[in-house]
Amino acid sequence: MMRASRLLIGPVLALAAAGAYVALRDRSSAGTEGAGAAPPRPVPVTASTVEERDFSIYRVGLGTVQAYNTVTVKVRVDGEVQQIAFREGQDVRQGDLLAQIDPRPYAALLQQAEADKARDEALLANARLDLNRFSTLARKEFASRQSVDTQEAQVAQYEAAIQRDQGAIDNARVQLGYTTITAPLSGRVGLRLVDQGNIVHAGDSGGLVVITQLNPIAVIFTLPQQHLPETIDAMRRGAPAVLAYDQDNRQKLGEGRLELIDNQIDQGTGSMRIKAIFPNDDERLWPGEFVNAWLRLDVRRGTVVPEAVVQSGPNGSYAYVIAPDGSVEPRPLQVAGTHLGDALIAAGLAVGDRVVVDGQYRLRPGTKVIVAPEPKPAPAGAQNTADARAAP
Repeated sequence: MMRASRLLIGPVLALAAAGAYVALRDRSSAGTEGAGAAPPRPVPVTASTVEERDFSIYRVGLGTVQAYNTVTVKVRVDGEVQQIAFREGQDVRQGDLLAQIDPRPYAALLQQAEADKARDEALLANARLDLNRFSTLARKEFASRQSVDTQEAQVAQYEAAIQRDQGAIDNARVQLGYTTITAPLSGRVGLRLVDQGNIVHAGDSGGLVVITQLNPIAVIFTLPQQHLPETIDAMRRGAPAVLAYDQDNRQKLGEGRLELIDNQIDQGTGSMRIKAIFPNDDERLWPGEFVNAWLRLDVRRGTVVPEAVVQSGPNGSYAYVIAPDGSVEPRPLQVAGTHLGDALIAAGLAVGDRVVVDGQYRLRPGTKVIVAPEPKPAPAGAQNTADARAAP
């Protein structure tokens, strides 16, 4: 009998405990509903203030660096290369000696032409003396008029021979001059194409070396044809600036000026070819290199924000604006242009507005935010001290 009583006590106690838990839970829920739910915590964000300043309008195109001038130096006479006077990769100036071809055959031709002229000049002098004699005899009727005419023709023949000899001398001097090869322009020589001791010919398809002019240098890039009117307007105001960046748009390689727009649009791609000239004094631009060319069309003054402020939605661009009470609201924007992390806003924001730069993915209209303080740069002395401590 006592054993049966003990078996009934356990279930009764369990039911009593469950009932007490339910009663306490209902009481707690009732108390919570009566007091109201706790407000959500503000979302931490990074903010920026809309400011007014100058903003450059750019159009970006993919370009290729080209040497301002490129010359393949070729030989113009046949002969043996006796001397190579340049070093590969050397900078040369116009007129510097590059190579020397054996000049002796051409010097001999020059001497022969000069000797022929001297012979014909002697014959001409004798013919003129004979002409004077025949003319004197003819006036005294001791010689016929025909002999005088024949002697005049002989004089004219020797005069023509001397002119021919002079032409041969000039040609021989030119050929002899071709044996000394000089730089036709200032620039940098490339790899040597012919070694000393080789026999070269004027008809060879190759050359001795290629010279490229690096200062200045050109960049050829393309832009869509819809940018043609604004590009022409910018050129009428003066040569627009062109910035050259690497392919990641991180490193600026140089700044130049727009030189020209090609005289026709490529119908296959609907794009226009543009040439810009860069001083390239530091030689950071190299022929054949791919770059991003930034054509500066105009400089406008307007409202500027960090580019991260601009968000894209189904209805276009927008930004979260922070209200005085700490809540945010999305505001539609009209973006006029972007450049290197900044955006020019044509409409939608006013100077002094506070906008969210980072943390937009957690925001909804009316969400309360708390603005995280922007990191302040450390003083120069403190930075130097920290660097000194970190040094081994």
